[in-house]
Amino acid sequence: MFTSTYVRLPEARWALAALLLFLLALPTHLLGAPAWLWGPLYAATYVCGGWEPGWEGLKALREKTLDVDLLMVVAALGAAAIGQVLDGALLIVIFATSGALEAIATHRTAESVRGLLDLAPATATRLRPGGDGEETVPADRLAIGDTLLIRPGERIGADGLVLSGESEADQATITGEPLPAAKAPGDEVFAGTVNGTGALRVRVTRDPADSVIARIVKMVEDASRTKAPTQLFIEKIEQRYSWAMVTATLALFLIPLALGAALDATLLRAMTFMIVASPCAVVLATMPPLLSAIANAGRHGVLAKSAVVMERLAQVDAVALDKTGTLTEGTPRVTALRPLPGSGLDEDALLALAAAAEHPSEHPLARAITAAARERGLVLADATAFSSAPGTGVTATVKGQEIRVGAPARLLPDDDPTELEKEGHTVVVVLRDGDPVGYLGLADRPRPGAAATVAALTAHTGRPPVLLTGDNAPAARRLADEVGITEVRAGLLPQDKAAAVREWESAGRKVLLVGDGVNDAPALAAAHTGVAMGRAGSDLALETADAVVVRDELATLPAVLHLARRARRLVIQNLVIAGTFIAVLVTWDLVGHLPLPLGVAGHEGSTVLVGLNGLRLLRESAWRRAAAPQEGP
Repeated sequence: MFTSTYVRLPEARWALAALLLFLLALPTHLLGAPAWLWGPLYAATYVCGGWEPGWEGLKALREKTLDVDLLMVVAALGAAAIGQVLDGALLIVIFATSGALEAIATHRTAESVRGLLDLAPATATRLRPGGDGEETVPADRLAIGDTLLIRPGERIGADGLVLSGESEADQATITGEPLPAAKAPGDEVFAGTVNGTGALRVRVTRDPADSVIARIVKMVEDASRTKAPTQLFIEKIEQRYSWAMVTATLALFLIPLALGAALDATLLRAMTFMIVASPCAVVLATMPPLLSAIANAGRHGVLAKSAVVMERLAQVDAVALDKTGTLTEGTPRVTALRPLPGSGLDEDALLALAAAAEHPSEHPLARAITAAARERGLVLADATAFSSAPGTGVTATVKGQEIRVGAPARLLPDDDPTELEKEGHTVVVVLRDGDPVGYLGLADRPRPGAAATVAALTAHTGRPPVLLTGDNAPAARRLADEVGITEVRAGLLPQDKAAAVREWESAGRKVLLVGDGVNDAPALAAAHTGVAMGRAGSDLALETADAVVVRDELATLPAVLHLARRARRLVIQNLVIAGTFIAVLVTWDLVGHLPLPLGVAGHEGSTVLVGLNGLRLLRESAWRRAAAPQEGP
């Protein structure tokens, strides 16, 4: 239940101890062992699981707030007072475990934010005014107007503008772009992104405390502190229920005593009321269906981090999807070959020429081009006199000819954009002895089953998913057309994605956001429910998200949404069953004489019934039904 990392949390240690003691006491009790054997184990269960909620409840009383956890401790002690030790111990274990899970969730959120801060470098190289050398300074001491030297492979220390130099920056963690972005004088760079093969001089334009990465941290923290409307509603109900239960129990005890009733009989009736009014069945009405759904989803590659997450998944009525690494595989591939008329080249010859020149390069586009040539079984000629210009391309001599491969905007600045560029491809041009001989189009490929997943999500929510991406509009629209998405928002920074999610949430939608990068973390935290892709996902996305698709199988998304809705229906069934039992037993105790054994039997019977009903979702057939095509929301 708890990993070694989380067992160090006090709440987790006490809950684990209470659970183990209860599991030791239960079989000895049920098998008829003497009380001196199981009694101390139950007593230790009460102490381990109940002292902390009891103490916190007493402190809340000082603030004139009645905590339902304190009432559960009192109910457990009341059950023990009239001999129902097992009932009380079970109640203690349930609430201790709940408190531990809440503490773990808080801990994980804090850890995720600390992990994000690690993306920004601790130091930066600042150039002294007047060209008087350089100095290494803490990144948090940088000021607007400082000039930084960014060497190849270094993380950029602050948000700023390039003053001189050309390179490329891997800024997927901020914008979600799958390919490094070319950087030249006048271009913007972001703190925490990684410089490529060229050196840059950058003027700081934002205070480190206001950088994009720092704002991401703040948004995650703010969203984590925000209470959901459901949580606020539960807190209101908790207070009303608590005071009503205390008032009713005291009335049942004090009023008959004042009228001359016997102490033992009055106490027995009040404790019977405490037992039958105890929300054990209500607690189990909710947890088994949700936990069963979590376990079943986990077996099929979807990790939901809590029962609350599964409940939220059941409420989803709108879906927003990231592009790179979520709907796509996250790596560029050659998707089009366009030899120019008169070049004397066919597609294979054009690809072989480009791959031979690119073979010594480590750039992601170069790797994609050489991989495409290998897939076609092409033989590559040897390249000599290789050189690489960051942000521009490569030059090499192949079979005595000078071959240049790179960005058309840099190699052919007067040319109009090609059709491939307009269609959303990343385009490179191939020049032979200075003359263009063809173009290669590269794109990030959709994941297998992306179109089917989009269709299933559309059927589930009644509206097509929306594509949110930091990538350029043509590339985003091209992918959207391939997978069946109609609404696209492209060129978004992290705060823009979060703002879009909040816009839909404020309109009353329950948004499911699916992403994989650090740039998705604020939107994941702001969404009603956030889901991260596990294999490609950044650490922060995985920690911030409410659920993780461990195997990156998109088809599991609609399946887990349908499973969550089935769990919610079972929760409603169980609440009706539990509520009916409690109402009948409490009414019987109030207007008649409910024998204690019958009250306990009814209470425990309802608990077992709702528990077994909830466990139905553990079966494999439950997942198969959820994964089957659905007709609509």
